Amino acid sequence: MKRILFLSLIVLIFSCKNKTAPTIDYSEETLDVTTSVYPENITKVFDAHGSLDKWNTMKALEFTMKRSNGDEVTTTNLKNRRSLIEMPNHLIGFNGEDVWLKNKDTATYKGNARFYYNLMFYFYAIPFILADDGIIYEDVDALDFEGKSYPGIKISYEGGVGESPEDEYILYYDADSHQMEWLGYTVTYFTKEKSKEWHFIKYSNWQNIDGLVLPETLTWYNIENNIPATVRSDLKFTDIKISKEKPEDGIFEVPNGAELIP
Repeated sequence: MKRILFLSLIVLIFSCKNKTAPTIDYSEETLDVTTSVYPENITKVFDAHGSLDKWNTMKALEFTMKRSNGDEVTTTNLKNRRSLIEMPNHLIGFNGEDVWLKNKDTATYKGNARFYYNLMFYFYAIPFILADDGIIYEDVDALDFEGKSYPGIKISYEGGVGESPEDEYILYYDADSHQMEWLGYTVTYFTKEKSKEWHFIKYSNWQNIDGLVLPETLTWYNIENNIPATVRSDLKFTDIKISKEKPEDGIFEVPNGAELIP
């Protein structure tokens, strides 16, 4: 009897060893990488806008802003954040190391090119850029505006991240759809210290572009008691192009006649 049991056990062991686990081709699978990496609420916001996985397949973003003095066209390499801003009288670029400014004529650029070179890209590409490395997430009190309550996620940065690691943002979203509605933000670039003064942008006129839900209109508000009160100004984004093909590297390089911005 013992001999029979022993032989049966041997057969069972060899039988199991000869079985091969099924092979899965993960290149053909759609994998959700956000689930275990980000808090659930920010993941739901990403998903409401087309998903972070979809965004991460894209390599280039281009948009046009309608300004009073003419169109302003921004092109950004999404993988290394090199950028080019084409204005009627000026070019501002970032080649991965240096910010540069070139005047097309005798008009003097009156802004701060280093502060501005990626500013509008960051505002426009939210919520997706809130998946960058070095970000700390925190739930905060909801924003109550005109009888509706918007849950909030506060974003801060680890030391040494970006030009202004002291900056803070709060993303406010619709509690039902998880679509982004508001952005609160502080500006610390000039003081290098945390600020208690909040600014607010309302996002609206969402449009589906190649599977991603991106805004057409950003509306800045006047602030009372550190919350939005009345409309201050609108900015419209047109000719949105997002692509899986990277931009030509040469457009970001320092052209002849440009100055490097310290």
